[in-house]
Amino acid sequence: MAVKIIVLAAYALMIIIIGIIGLRKTKSFSDFFLGGGNVGPWMTAFSYGTAYFSAVVFIGFAGKVGWGFGYSGIWIGVFNALVGVLGVWAIMGWKIKKMSIDYGVSTISEFLEKRYDSSFLKLASSVAIFVFLVPYSAAVFIGLSKLFEASFPEIEYWHIVVSMGVFTSIYLVLGGYKSMTMIDTIFGMIMTASVIVLVFFTVNKGGGVVSITETLSNINPKLTEVIGPPGWWPLFSLIFLTSVAPFAMPQLIQKFYAIKDRRSIKIGMVASTFFALLIGGIAYFIGSTSRVFLNPGNAPLSFPAGDASTFDPDAVMPELLNMVVPESLTIIILILILSASMSTLAALVLISSSSVVKDFYAGFINKKVSDKGLISLMRVGSVLFVLISVIIALIKPDSIVAILGISWGAIGSFFLGPFIWGLFAKWANKFGGLSSAIIGLAVCIILYAAGMPSPQAGTIGMIVSLAVNPIFSFVYNVIQKK
Repeated sequence: MAVKIIVLAAYALMIIIIGIIGLRKTKSFSDFFLGGGNVGPWMTAFSYGTAYFSAVVFIGFAGKVGWGFGYSGIWIGVFNALVGVLGVWAIMGWKIKKMSIDYGVSTISEFLEKRYDSSFLKLASSVAIFVFLVPYSAAVFIGLSKLFEASFPEIEYWHIVVSMGVFTSIYLVLGGYKSMTMIDTIFGMIMTASVIVLVFFTVNKGGGVVSITETLSNINPKLTEVIGPPGWWPLFSLIFLTSVAPFAMPQLIQKFYAIKDRRSIKIGMVASTFFALLIGGIAYFIGSTSRVFLNPGNAPLSFPAGDASTFDPDAVMPELLNMVVPESLTIIILILILSASMSTLAALVLISSSSVVKDFYAGFINKKVSDKGLISLMRVGSVLFVLISVIIALIKPDSIVAILGISWGAIGSFFLGPFIWGLFAKWANKFGGLSSAIIGLAVCIILYAAGMPSPQAGTIGMIVSLAVNPIFSFVYNVIQKK
């Protein structure tokens, strides 16, 4: 216990020091929000990757998906890397950076306003970001707290949630994006080393990959097949949701506004793809082994009633990690999940604060606000956003997968259509952009409210959003010509 406390204390001290360094380098709003638009490839690669993969992936998704889908869940990690990372960097990276310079914008909401000449779209998008990224942040808090509960049973849940919120606020409020990219680089290195250690102990504990595969096959042969027990549609929905949504996720798009130049994008693309394959692949592989190690008899958090009648998927990974990793090394896993979580939280907080301060306040209420005023408001907004996320996390609304599913699904359904077509198709117009955002989001929310699981509802909403813009833009252009 003493070692864990010492390591966590050193970790907290590092965060404070980096926050102070970032504060000294932050002179303008551009520095605070985009690192001056001059961030190098390695920092951007790690910042993108650590914002993508958080406790939501390691704890919620890897546990629930691994338990239900078996080996086929690994496809999610593979497609996340090849589509959500490599695809985004290769297809959109430089396009986004160039667009931000040409339009003179620093947020996705500002781009949509200028591209479609619609202040309403800017307002709606800023509201959507704030509303739907709040529960995502809460899910990150919940995921990390689940792991700490399993590792530090003597510490209460609310202590963990509040402490994490405080330290995230410290380094982000002090140095903004500059602090975030510096610490994300360190977080990324920690995550890389930790997952290698983690997969080694998991495979060793299970008697090797062959033995693990045989055990899973004996439990249910479909757990080792290309498509797991739930079938192709649930698997496709999870792959599509988590791999395609990044093409328009505001906290990920921001990384390209901030990157230095085209050469940095080429280097960062390779680095971030390798990072994603390693982190995502290992996370979902370890999750797929959960049935080998856990059962109602030895996993009281996963099976609160002591039998299969009750099952908490969010507790699967915490118990699995504590079981396969030696007690002396559990601090490594804690630091792994902590690093993944805080980096994602910082990205979400920064973007959500900008939606209120830069897009809403400076865009509609006080257009003459000073640069220093924006920075001060961003800092206040960041603290308030963390506070709201902490409160939601303390309420514990739903499973992590459900929360992330509706958050990513709603954001993707709103932004994919207007952002992608607006970026690549000059003929896409205001009618198509507005329609795709509103209809896509409406379909997602209605399906979810009707009882459809959030990944499937989000997937359909995103597909609708992508389809509506070109169709409605074409029809509008035809009508205008008559």
